[in-house]
Amino acid sequence: MKFFSSLIFSISLAVSCLAAPVKKEAAVKEYPVKKVLVATYSGVIIPIAAEYISQAVDRADEGGYDMLVLRMDTPGGLDLSMREIIKKMMGSKKPVGVFISPKGARAASAGVFITMASNVAAMSPGTNIGAAHPVMLSSGDMSPLKEKGKTDKNPIEEKVLNDASAYIKSIAQQKGRNVDWAIKAVTKSDSISAAEAVEKKVVDFMAEDLSDFFSKLNGFTLEGFGKVKVDGPQTDFFDMSRRQHFLATITDPNIAMILTSIGAIGIFIELYNPGLILPGIVGAISMVLGFYSFQTLSANFAGLALILLGLVFFLVEIKVMSYGLLTIGGIVSIVLGTVVLFKNPQISGIAVSADVLIVNLIGILAVAAFLAWIVLRSQMRKPAAGIESLAGKKGLAKTALTPKGKVFVEGELWEAESVSGDIAEGAEVKVREVKGFKIIVTKA
Repeated sequence: MKFFSSLIFSISLAVSCLAAPVKKEAAVKEYPVKKVLVATYSGVIIPIAAEYISQAVDRADEGGYDMLVLRMDTPGGLDLSMREIIKKMMGSKKPVGVFISPKGARAASAGVFITMASNVAAMSPGTNIGAAHPVMLSSGDMSPLKEKGKTDKNPIEEKVLNDASAYIKSIAQQKGRNVDWAIKAVTKSDSISAAEAVEKKVVDFMAEDLSDFFSKLNGFTLEGFGKVKVDGPQTDFFDMSRRQHFLATITDPNIAMILTSIGAIGIFIELYNPGLILPGIVGAISMVLGFYSFQTLSANFAGLALILLGLVFFLVEIKVMSYGLLTIGGIVSIVLGTVVLFKNPQISGIAVSADVLIVNLIGILAVAAFLAWIVLRSQMRKPAAGIESLAGKKGLAKTALTPKGKVFVEGELWEAESVSGDIAEGAEVKVREVKGFKIIVTKA
C-alpha cells in the first residue's frame, strides 16, 4: 500500500515539473502598429512647443492612432515647458517615439530629457545628443558648479543640478536607458554622436528616415505594449496651426531682437515727425511683440533694461548735440544688454546671433544718424519767411542814415541803422542782420 502511495506521489511530482516550464514560456504580446501620427518640431523648447506637442499626444490618443512619432531638432529650452512635454508623453495611452532628425539635427539640453522619456528613441546619422546641464532661469550667475570637495559652491545651483540629475535618472531608469550617461549629460554637459548613443544604449537605433525608422521598429518590444508588428503603416502628419507657427516664429531671440529694433525705428520716426501715424503704429506693435518674445523666453530683466536704455540714448542723440557720446553709450548699452539677456546660452541654445546684433545696430545707427542730419540741416537753414528772412536782402534808403534812418526792403519800411558810415537818401543798402524790429545795414 505504501509502495502505491509513493508511486502515485512520484508521478504527480514529475507531471508538475513538466508542466511548470509551459507556464513560464508564455508568448510575448504582439502590438500591431497600423496607423501612425507624426509630429515635427524644430526650435527652442518654449511654451508654444509644449502646447503643440501636447496637442499631438492628445490627437494620437483620441484619433485611433497606434503610435505617435515626434521628429525633433532642438538646441534646448525652458525647464517648465520641457517638464510639461514629458508629463504629457509619459501619460500617453499610446507609445511615443522620438526621432532626432534630419541629418545634422541635435537634441541638446531639454531635448535630452524629452528623448529619454520616449518609449522608443532613434537618431539619424550625423546627429548628436547631450549637454543637458540645467539652466537657471530666475537666478543670477550661471557658472558651472564646482566639483565635489571644492569650495565656493552656489547652493541654489547645487539644488537645481541635484533636482535635474534625479529627474533624468528617474526617467532613464523607467525607460531602461543608460542611467550613468544620463547623469553625466546633466552634471558634465556630455554630448555624444548617434553611433555612440546607440552603443551606450542612450537611444535604441539609428534610422535614415521614417521608412527606415519603421523598418527597424518592427519586432522591437515596447515596455507595457508588447512586441511591435509594423509593415508600411498609414502615416498622418500633425502640423502646427497658423497661430502656433506665428508665435513659434516670433519667439526666437533673433526675431525678437529684429522686432525690437523695428519698434525703436518706428517710434524714432514718429517722435521726430508727429502725425505720420503709420511709423508709430508699426513701431509700437513691433516693440510689444519683441517684449512678448523676450518674456516668453524668460529673458533677464537687466538685459532688457540695458537694451531699452541704449534705444533711449539713440533717441536723445537726435535732440541733443553730444558729439557722439550718446551714440557710443547706446551701442555699449545694447551690446551689454544682449550679452546678459539670456543665461548660459551655450547650453540653453537661446541667444541673439552676433550677425543679427550687428545688423540691428547698423540699422538703428543709420536711422538715428539720418534723423540727426535732418535736424541739423533744418537748424542751419536760413529762415524763408518773417523778419529773420531779411538778412542778405537789398533795399533803398528812404531817408539818410546818419547812422539811423529808414529803409525800404521787400516792399516794407523798416527802422535801420548803418554800420558802414552815413548813407545818403535813395542809396542802395544791404541788410546785414536783424536785431529785434530793427535791421542793421551796410552800403550795397
